[in-house]
Amino acid sequence: MSIVIVGGHDRMVQQYKKICKSFHYKAKVFTQMAAGMDKQIGNPDLLVLFTNTVSHKMIKCALDGVRDTKAEIVRCHSSSGSALIEILENRCKTV
Repeated sequence: MSIVIVGGHDRMVQQYKKICKSFHYKAKVFTQMAAGMDKQIGNPDLLVLFTNTVSHKMIKCALDGVRDTKAEIVRCHSSSGSALIEILENRCKTV
């Protein structure tokens, strides 16, 4: 299972990955706009958008990257570790 996280804080990248690993997910984290980001996203099971810390252009690029996939998209205004844990716990309950 894989997750792509778009947004968040640069200092939290390792913590985001650690949280995802504790739920047995492999994570890619994009806190800054990367060249060709829509191509780097791949085919994740879950796309998490931290909307408070990301530009509209970056959100559009991420959504374009998963347009033809069956990825679940979750938007969250907070980019804290506890917000990510809550998203993953809710995801595990529904699966």
